[in-house]
Parts: sequence; C-alpha cells; structure tokens
Amino acid sequence: MAPLGRVLGLAGVIVCGCALLGSPGLASPGQRHHRRPQRSHLLRRPTWLSGVRITEYFPVPEGWFVGRRVTAPGLPGTHRIDWLFSAHGVAMEGDGIDLSGHQVHIESLGHGGWIDSAGHPTAPGRGGWSGGGPYWRAGAYWLNSSRRPTFPLEAGGWSAGAGVKYVPLRGVTFAPGPSRSLTYYRSIAVDPTLIPMGSRIYIPAYHGVGGASGWFVASDTGGAIRGRHVDVFRPPPASPTDPGNSLSGQRIYVIPPHTPARPAPNPPPAAPPKSPVGGGAPGPDGGSSTPSGSSGPASTAGGATAG
Repeated sequence: MAPLGRVLGLAGVIVCGCALLGSPGLASPGQRHHRRPQRSHLLRRPTWLSGVRITEYFPVPEGWFVGRRVTAPGLPGTHRIDWLFSAHGVAMEGDGIDLSGHQVHIESLGHGGWIDSAGHPTAPGRGGWSGGGPYWRAGAYWLNSSRRPTFPLEAGGWSAGAGVKYVPLRGVTFAPGPSRSLTYYRSIAVDPTLIPMGSRIYIPAYHGVGGASGWFVASDTGGAIRGRHVDVFRPPPASPTDPGNSLSGQRIYVIPPHTPARPAPNPPPAAPPKSPVGGGAPGPDGGSSTPSGSSGPASTAGGATAG
C-alpha cells in the first residue's frame, strides 16, 4: 500500500480548477483516520475481530489532478505536482497511474513528514493525526505571502495565492511499476502489530462486492493503518468525486498464517458497502466454510472472539 497510504486509509483532488483537497464530497485523510483504535495485541489464532474500520485504496490516477507538471526523481518526463506530493496523491497512496496509463510508485518519501493546509507539521498516530488532516509532504511546495502552502496549476495561476518561496523536499524518489504485487479485492493492508502479514481475512461486507469472495490476504501496510483498521485494495473509482467505501463497527474473521484453516461461523449481520451479504462465510478457496448447525463463534473449534 501507500507508504502512508492508504494513510490510509481516499481521494481529494482538484475539479474545475479548485482544490478538491477540501471538497465536502470526499473524506479527507484526517477524517478517515481520526478514530482512536483499540489496543493492539498480535493475533495468533483464528479470531473474529470486532469494531473494525474498513476503508479502500487504489492506484490514484494522475488525470484527477490539475497541478503544473514537474520533474520527479526516478520517473521519465514530467508529472502533475499535486499528484506526486499531495496527501491524496502518490506520496500518500503509494501507487498511481500516470497520464499514459502506466503504473508508478513512490520509492522513498524523503526527509520530513507531512503538513496540514496551514503548513503546520502533522503526523499519524493511534489517536489520529497530531495536527489535523495532512495536506502535503513537508516539502515540494511553495509558501504564499501568508506563509501557507500553495502550488502552481497547469491551467495557470496558483491553488492558494502566488508562491513567494519554494520549500524543497530532499531524498524523495519515485519508480516505474507497482510498489507490490497486489490484487484488486483480494489484497488488504493491515496493522502488522495486530494482524500478522499473510493472514487470511474474511470480511462479510465484501462477499460479492466487485466479484470478491470476501476473503483477503494481508499483503500490505500503511502508516495510518493502525489497530482495528484495514484498507481494501480496489480499482480506481470511475470519478474522483467517488471516495470509495468507508465502514465502521465491522466484524472480520482473521486466520493468522501457519494456523490450521478453521471454519468461520456466521457473525452478526454487517452492513455491506454496495451489495447485500448472503449466506455463511465462503471458504478461502470457495464454497461455504460455515458447518451445518454452527451458529456463532463458540461453534468454531479453537476459534476466538475479540470483542
């Protein structure tokens, strides 16, 4: 996933020459990651995990952005500056699709962290962002006369007044291709201090969404994916005004690696993101994993419920 990507936790871009970074139609990274997760303990046996926040991430398209094109270390040609460095671009989401349709990723975030829209430092933590939602990397932007961050637009002008001083970002690099080998509606980003990498995860709300079985593999991480928060890897939405799904209070079934595959009982009903959830939990390789007569977590031998 994104280095913070899916910090994580989705899109805030610019439409009709106005910064969509503040659009009310989209959830900002600060909004998406503000809840205080419960304390994490590494799962070591099959467990129903409750109170889970589910968000989505994807390779963000350059065509959604309107910043002036600049050179990017590690990439050929020039690319839109807000696509590269804003909190809704490649620096946050980790991966992107350029104007030619090629996938690229950020290789190194460089020195420094993130700033908010006022130019103040902000950092992700278990209680949310320390100084409010992120706006931009701590460099590769200009300061306007009020010492607030601004950037030049491809159509001319500036996003928040003319820039009078450039703030560099040292050490940042990008690279062609995806950052990891991920599969839409199959790969998921997790907090590895709670959910071990390689775990199989069943999400009832995603059974049938995008052709998914509801089973995922913990294949990615993200700086803002903390505690009971997972991020589903999906194709980019058709429109930048579609923020993707964001669900809270969900239950998911986690099977850590190197543990026997056990049947997943039916959890309490969970609100689906776009399509109804039906039947019992299918097995990781297809078919139903709910045994006849099972009615809850207690019917799963060796299973556990984390409330």
